[in-house]
Amino acid sequence: MKRAVVRTTHDDPALVAAVLAPDDTTEMETTVDGATLTMTVERATTGGLRSTTDDYVSNLTVAQQILDDTTPNNE
Repeated sequence: MKRAVVRTTHDDPALVAAVLAPDDTTEMETTVDGATLTMTVERATTGGLRSTTDDYVSNLTVAQQILDDTTPNNE
C-alpha cells in the first residue's frame, strides 16, 4: 500500500474536517489534534494515491476559502 499524510492548521480544524467528511473515502482517515487537521490516505497504486490526495487538497482549499469568506470579522 502507498500512503500519504497531509497536515494543515486551521482556526477551527474540527469544522474543516466536518465540511470535508462527505467526500472522505474508506481509504482515508482524518484526525484533529489542537489546531492541526491530519488526513492519512492509503491506496494500492501510486496513481490512486495521487488522485485521492489531489482531490482532498482541492476540496480543502475550497472549504477553507469559503470558511474564510463567511467568517465575521475576517477581512
